[in-house]
Amino acid sequence: MPAMLSLVAVLAALVFAVPSARAQPPAPRQVGANRVVEVSLASEKAYANAFTDVALDAIVTQPDGRELRVPAFWAGGARWSFRYASPVLGRHAWRTECSDPANPSLHGKTGVFEVVAAVGGSALERHGPIRVSADRRHFEHADGTPFLWLGDTWWKALCKRIDTPGYAELCADRAAKGFNVVQIVCGPYPDENMLEPRWANEAGLPYTTIDFRTVNPAYFDAADRRITTLVEHGIVPAIVGGWGRPQAGGQSTINQVGLEGFKRHWRHLIARYGALPVVWILGGEASDGNGPWAALAEYVRASDPFRRPLTYHAPSDPRAAIKEGNDRFDFDMVAIGHDGLKTAGDTLALLRASLAQSPARPALCGEACYERHMQTNFEDIQRHLFWTFMLSGAAGHTYGAAGVWQASVDGDPGITPVYDFTTWREGMQFPGATQLGLAKRLLEELPWHRMTPKQQWVDEGVFAAGIPGELVVAYLPKRGIYDWSGFRVRELDARVRYRAFWFDPASGRRFEIGSVSGESSWSTPSVPSPQDWVLVMRAE
Repeated sequence: MPAMLSLVAVLAALVFAVPSARAQPPAPRQVGANRVVEVSLASEKAYANAFTDVALDAIVTQPDGRELRVPAFWAGGARWSFRYASPVLGRHAWRTECSDPANPSLHGKTGVFEVVAAVGGSALERHGPIRVSADRRHFEHADGTPFLWLGDTWWKALCKRIDTPGYAELCADRAAKGFNVVQIVCGPYPDENMLEPRWANEAGLPYTTIDFRTVNPAYFDAADRRITTLVEHGIVPAIVGGWGRPQAGGQSTINQVGLEGFKRHWRHLIARYGALPVVWILGGEASDGNGPWAALAEYVRASDPFRRPLTYHAPSDPRAAIKEGNDRFDFDMVAIGHDGLKTAGDTLALLRASLAQSPARPALCGEACYERHMQTNFEDIQRHLFWTFMLSGAAGHTYGAAGVWQASVDGDPGITPVYDFTTWREGMQFPGATQLGLAKRLLEELPWHRMTPKQQWVDEGVFAAGIPGELVVAYLPKRGIYDWSGFRVRELDARVRYRAFWFDPASGRRFEIGSVSGESSWSTPSVPSPQDWVLVMRAE
């Protein structure tokens, strides 16, 4: 864990209560840029169901005079809270607006934050939350630093099957291997019925009624600790509001809960987690043309004052899955299945189709071929997915491992019928995760965010991207045994001297080729061994 106060501790240190209408406005409180401050208010008035009977917002005026409407959440008992963070230095004044203006302990309260430069912390604190870059093809931090998305799939990791020490162990492992995004469900789980006991964390279920009218704040307090632990490790929580695929009775979860119930749920998620450097995934396998998912997307976009990137997980062409108002989404997430090289080819076709559409926006694979899922999709498939997608223009890649995605433990595989009996701790050690981390580190040594696909530079069956006259990165997929043959690279700038080397995507070893110059077309030497290889040619 980074050597700093935990984010939970920071939140606790910065919370201050306004106990009554007679209390004086709090003095300005200092908070570091991109760090979360929480304000708690105590209501002197009781409500039958505070979660549904009252809406509370904080109107925050930024140093430039612009206002943000930040939703607050009921935290249980008489307590209400709102959370805020900003990269903008200076004075941020706030006042509260309550749907019950006759409640003076919630309505009309005021205060000031003084946002100051932060020292230390993770990349998310130093550089800020992520956003879509100006070229609409990749992600970057708030300060413009490029962000290469390498995600992991932890759909069910908010449940209690992974205990708190185990969850911290998994966070540390993924951060050490280079992962910087985790896709995690906070809501209806995939392949489970509504409010199934398996949803529960150590504090129980998130709601006690299917329409999400009765909330369990303690569940979300426990979820807070897990989501903030990701941020402490420099990992972006990509929060999925719930799975959409039909469950029991053949109805999608949004139809079982109802649109208004899902809106309540999403307002709560935004209030609790929107100030963190999160990404929103509207729904897993969300696909309904002009139905309720489109209306929910409009609501989420209008309710999020921090404008965190929003997408949805679709088992087909993303822009065809939710057509109406599709411009509300910031990037495309392709997700198509787990059938090895067939999935790789099908997903690549969808990825390229997404990238060809207008208006331009980033695209990446959000689910394909979990490693060793039902004893298939070994590490060579994971390398193939990463390199073919990245060199075809993806803004990043999301990996998944059997055992990890469903939070499997001995005695409870986390899903029925059982796909396999791999536990999350076994899945954590699969080699594909390490190998994708090596791939990400290599790309981060290069100006990867300026590369564009250059399939015409290489032979059929090889994948390439680069920058003319500056950089060539090519991937030679795994072929048959006893095949050491190389391939041809075309359209080189003959005036440029390149340094070339082979990169072993399985181990990270490099095999120097030397200088290449004076040629516009060049045949590589034989590869060091019959496996998949990455060729890197960089201008000296």
